[in-house]
Parts: sequence; C-alpha cells; structure tokens
Amino acid sequence: MQFVRSSYDARTLNKHLIIDHIRFSQGGSSRASLAREVGLSRATVSTIVNELLARGIVREAERVPRRGGRPPIRLEINPGGGFVAGVDIGATHVTLVLADFSGAVLAERREPLNIMDGPEICIRQVDVHLRALLASQGMSLEEIAAFGVGVPGPVSQETGEVIAPPIMPGWEDFPVRNTLQTLWGRPVLVGNDADLGALGEWVYGAGRGATHLAYIKVGSGVGAGFIFNGEIYRGAQGYAGEIGHITLLKDGPLCTCGNRGCLEALAGGAAIARQAQEAVQRGLPTRLDAIQPVERITARDVALAAQMGDLVSQQIVTQAGHYLGIAIANVINLLNPAVLVIGGGVSQMGDLLLEPIRHTARERSLPGAARGVRIVSAVLGMRSSGMGAVAYAITHALHALAE
Repeated sequence: MQFVRSSYDARTLNKHLIIDHIRFSQGGSSRASLAREVGLSRATVSTIVNELLARGIVREAERVPRRGGRPPIRLEINPGGGFVAGVDIGATHVTLVLADFSGAVLAERREPLNIMDGPEICIRQVDVHLRALLASQGMSLEEIAAFGVGVPGPVSQETGEVIAPPIMPGWEDFPVRNTLQTLWGRPVLVGNDADLGALGEWVYGAGRGATHLAYIKVGSGVGAGFIFNGEIYRGAQGYAGEIGHITLLKDGPLCTCGNRGCLEALAGGAAIARQAQEAVQRGLPTRLDAIQPVERITARDVALAAQMGDLVSQQIVTQAGHYLGIAIANVINLLNPAVLVIGGGVSQMGDLLLEPIRHTARERSLPGAARGVRIVSAVLGMRSSGMGAVAYAITHALHALAE
C-alpha cells in the first residue's frame, strides 16, 4: 500500500517501501525477494533491513520454504513493536479494537451509540468505552502509538473534519481529529467507515492480494469504499463511494439526504425496517406482527423472520438485494473491480441477501466485467471497518517510527 510521501529523500522513501512490502506480502518477504520487488540492490536492501531490525520495526521469522537449497529467512513486522486502536463509529454503534503492530487483536468492545446525538455526546461515550477497554487490558493511552477512527460520512483528509454528512446532523465541520487528539494525547487518523471497511478486507479479509477492490457497506445506510493499486480512492473532496445516494427511483421514498428514491432509502437497514413496519400496519400476514409497537421492528428482526421462512420478510430482503444489485452492476461497469465485498450489519443476512445481489448484478453488468469480478461476503463481518481503522493506525505508527 502506497502511503509514503514523495517529499522523502530516496533512502527514506526506500525504507518506507520496504516496510510496506514486508507488511503486505502474501507469501513472506526475504531480503532477496524485497530486492526484486522494490528494484534495489541486495546490499541496499540488507542495509535498510538491518536498520529496521535494530529499531525493532521488523523481525526475522521462520525461513521461507522453497525447493532446493537453503531457504531464505522470512521478514515480518515485529508485533511487539507497539500497540494501536481502531474505532469504528457507526450510525447505531461503536466498535473498538485493540491490536499489536501485526494486526493481531488483543481485545475488542462493541457498544450502542446513536450518531444522531451529535459529536459532543458521541465522542464522550467513545472515550468512556475506550478507556474501559484499555483498563481491561491493564493499558494506558500512552501505550497506544496511534488511533484509527472511522465515521459514517465523508471526511476531509486535510482537516480531519466530516463534510456535509447525510446521516450525521450536527457533525459537519466538527473537528473530530483535533478533538480526539486533544482528548487522548496521541496521533489520530480519521476516515470514512466504508473506506476503512475496504482497507480492512484488503489487508486482513476477503480482498487480500486484490489490486482492484470495491467494498459495499450495507448498514443503517449504504456506502462504498475502493482500493485501487494499493491506495484508498477518496475522490477530490472525499465524497467518492457515496453509493447510497444514487437515485434508483425518481419518485421513490424520501432519503436522509433530502432526495427521493436513493439506494439507501430502498435497501439500507433503516429502509428494510420501515418496509417491514409498513407491512405490519397494512395487515400483511407476517410473524413480525408479534413485535409491538411496530416501530420497534429492526432490519435484524426482518432477517431473523426471513430465515425462519416468513414470506413477507423474504420478499423485503429479496427486493433490497435487487436494488443493491442494480447499484453494484453500475459499480462493476464503471470501475471494473476484481473483488467486490459486501459488508456491514445488513450483510449478515447471508445468502438471503447475497444471492439476489449476485443475480441482479451479473444480469445487469457487461458480460466481460461480470466474468472478471468475484462478489463475496466480508470475511471480517461486522469488524471490517474496525480492522481497517487498525490497519490505518498501524501504517501511521510504523512510518512514524521509521523516520
């Protein structure tokens, strides 16, 4: 993943490139393979590797198996080099993940949170949960090298502020990054939750090794994140991936963004819950009518009822999958990803949702693009964005140590 800055001198740039190659290598990196991949002499690679070893950033692991001759020593990021935390702030929850520099999870915590409460209340709650997580491991804030934080809206990478978020009233222009850095006294990196979901699946999940990956997060809302040639694609102002606000029905239901007929208003978790509530109010035969008052019905309730054979719930889920498939076909035709990962809370419905998505997406995509893409569920499930936040924090921490 290309995180390094072009302003570095050549030697420092090479050091950062070697760190990334070691970190993201699928089959293990040796000094010889690094020289081939980075295009440097073995002597230069050895000098840099020896420096990284001395500073505790990388370590030597077992030898890389190969046919004939003595196998070379594999290099890996030293997990004992430090700790990071990933924070995934969703519309209705916050997930916190504590990990070492290898990305191994040491502890995690998931708690309810309402993004509509505004930044001051939400950040106060996140802080309480984070400190409780650290206390459970006997750790302090000072031991965390960096924090990665995901939010459900567009983010300015320059300021760390949320930009005109459709489902985050009161958050626009709020200094999320600066507020958290002041609160925690450590480096904080803020990103869009779908971007971080794409990163999490690319580094640790279903998209490992893919050069072109699209991640569709279906939660209360719908968003997308993209990894192209090892880089997150955010667009000019950070709005890339707002797939939930593609118009599918001109005169469809009102969306949180103010428009009508958006994908999110038709197939997001809140939309699925609303459709189920309306079905009960119309008197349709469904086991969901046992949930009273009807306003308590959630997308999770619909998923459970659908899995138990409830026809109305199955129809709602299938229709959501159909709308998602239409939007995903446009992503496939426009961006031609090799892997398209479906994640987020609603994606936990499994094949009930995934099959209509696949069918519609392949039916409506160009044949060549459709043949070249794998549409899969997120391996990390609900942890995709949290693990992406971990990966984001590790990247900052490692490159800061190497400077």
